[in-house]
Amino acid sequence: MKNRNLSHKIPDIDIIDLEETDSPELPEPAEVPAPADPRGGRRGILSRINIHIVLLVVAVVFVGCIVYKIANFGVRVDLDEIFSDGPGEYSDTYDTILPLIDKSNNPVYKDFGEGSTILALGNAPFADDRSSEDNLANLIRKETGATVYNCSISGSYMVAERAERDVEQSPQDLFNPYWLCNIAADNQPVCDDYLKALELLGDDAPPEARQVYDTLRDIRLEDLDVLVVMYDASDYLAGHAMFNPEDATDITTFTGATEAVIEYMQFYYSNVRIIIMSPTYAFALEENGDYISSDMKRYGGQDVLSTYAILQYASCVSRSVTFIDNIYNTINEDNAEKYLSDHIHLNPKGRQKVAERFAYALSYYNGQFGQTAAPQQN
Repeated sequence: MKNRNLSHKIPDIDIIDLEETDSPELPEPAEVPAPADPRGGRRGILSRINIHIVLLVVAVVFVGCIVYKIANFGVRVDLDEIFSDGPGEYSDTYDTILPLIDKSNNPVYKDFGEGSTILALGNAPFADDRSSEDNLANLIRKETGATVYNCSISGSYMVAERAERDVEQSPQDLFNPYWLCNIAADNQPVCDDYLKALELLGDDAPPEARQVYDTLRDIRLEDLDVLVVMYDASDYLAGHAMFNPEDATDITTFTGATEAVIEYMQFYYSNVRIIIMSPTYAFALEENGDYISSDMKRYGGQDVLSTYAILQYASCVSRSVTFIDNIYNTINEDNAEKYLSDHIHLNPKGRQKVAERFAYALSYYNGQFGQTAAPQQN
């Protein structure tokens, strides 16, 4: 094989000294045009507004709106103009007027008029001015023509201190309506305890307490037509418990005592129509004796007066008995000063108003359906 000598031409190489201070000049960069507005045309002045200015304007507007709202909050009301035509009327009422319900839960329509007998239990509404013509029981007698046995006891409560009788510790409990019904039913142990309670109380016993006992012993519940129960706001002012969710007939509560009376009478004397009348409106008292709305003050950790009445209404509905709403439909906060002699007691006009409401409920079915016919549906 024949060797070939390949000759290559070596190019000239420029050697750059990196240590030299002088650097080669670089070409100037070309000018980059600004991006075009996608909508065409040039961008406006808003594109150059600082974001802080925008936030400042928003804050100023927001604060201005708040100041305007505060300055114009609410509307001034002229009460004299609103009540120029009187206080108005309540549209809500808890009246529940029912006929007598027998043991088979059937309605019994009776004419409660002349010749009927009514037993009244309660405190001040029936007990005040007992012998006067404008006593509530006597006014009901005039309105209805019925015989009314007034067995109310002044200073008594719907609520008992103890669930069981304890004459030594709580003699006044024997004036509770549940025990009074037992006396009317000739429950001898209760009768004996009642007399013991009078002895223990002595001069502190209510003045009519013995007369009430004698009247109850003379009554035959088998022949009674109506039982009416009405206690004023004394239980509310005393802070007595309203209800016991575990015992519907707990007589140490307001609704429990109400239901205990109803249950006892319905079980043993289903021939008697029961009418429960709520307390009328009463004012609460400040520590200095000033009157205050009973919808604004609570006693003994309980609720306001209207709650007592509403819960009593619920008890009556659950037991199918008549409930007369006196706190909204008879004497309410707007007209209370006209019908109360103080913060709680009824004056003669107030008693007359309550008597008329009772007569209305008592005679609601009179002469309309007879004794056996059902009411007509409108």
